[in-house]
Amino acid sequence: MQITDIKNSINTIDGNIFFDQSIKNLNWFNIGGKTQIFFKPNSLKGLIKYLNLYNSRGKIFILGNGSNVLFDDKTYQGTIIKLGKSFSNISLLNKEIIIAGAAATQQKVSEFAKNNNVSGLEFMSCIPGSIGGGIRMNSGCFNKEFKDVLVSIQLIDFKGVVRSIPADKIKFSYRSIELPKNLIFLSATFKGSEKKSVEIEKFMRQIKQKKKLAQPTRIKTSGSTFKNPINQTDKKVWELIRSSVSKEINYGDAFISEKHANFFVNKNNAKSSDMKSLINFIKKKVNDKTGIKLELEIVIVE
Repeated sequence: MQITDIKNSINTIDGNIFFDQSIKNLNWFNIGGKTQIFFKPNSLKGLIKYLNLYNSRGKIFILGNGSNVLFDDKTYQGTIIKLGKSFSNISLLNKEIIIAGAAATQQKVSEFAKNNNVSGLEFMSCIPGSIGGGIRMNSGCFNKEFKDVLVSIQLIDFKGVVRSIPADKIKFSYRSIELPKNLIFLSATFKGSEKKSVEIEKFMRQIKQKKKLAQPTRIKTSGSTFKNPINQTDKKVWELIRSSVSKEINYGDAFISEKHANFFVNKNNAKSSDMKSLINFIKKKVNDKTGIKLELEIVIVE
């Protein structure tokens, strides 16, 4: 990919551009090689200018908090874009409506909602990802998902065209959304309901405690590896894994979490190939024993 003109345009674009940038420390697995270009726009204007300059000459991947991605150890042949701070603003439109930038964390949005007496977004307090990632994954927990509170999405396509899409024009499903991949989410509008912050805080404490007891923390993991196979069995995916493989199985430094079988862990210096081998091994074992084909919840970027 020819990038000489991009290098010559660094000072004309409102954002930070890096070449041959390591991506290992940009994701929770702490796995990955480099990317040809890493771009962090400081403004919408800068993002539009970069997209027009880049002109789809290579691949583009939009990185949020890196909490559910597995990067390859080889160099990513394209641009990884991570929205800057100006895309993380959160504001209250009225007593029930919140607008949040795509780079804002879901946890900060839930905290903002609580402080402004808006209920309905408590579930986001248990999800470490960004708002943009939450939209793409239709994130959820404790029986609530983005689709339940989303009003509209503001976005830009890879050609630099900005538009808004109302939530009722989008088809949602379990941990996915039917929108093209060539879109960058800029912000989202959410609707909750009025409730006293004290009551909201109480519920948030309860679900955070449930999560803490069930899931591992402070380790190199990307959360749930596979989606729960809804409509196929009443068992959760971690139960299928536990009954199909030994919890001691590992490939290099890629292990299954002792606390939650659907959480895979980089115990030290696992390679992407190690994690992929563990993923494929478990998919095969579960399918062999139960006939169920597991689908990934994490995103593999190659």
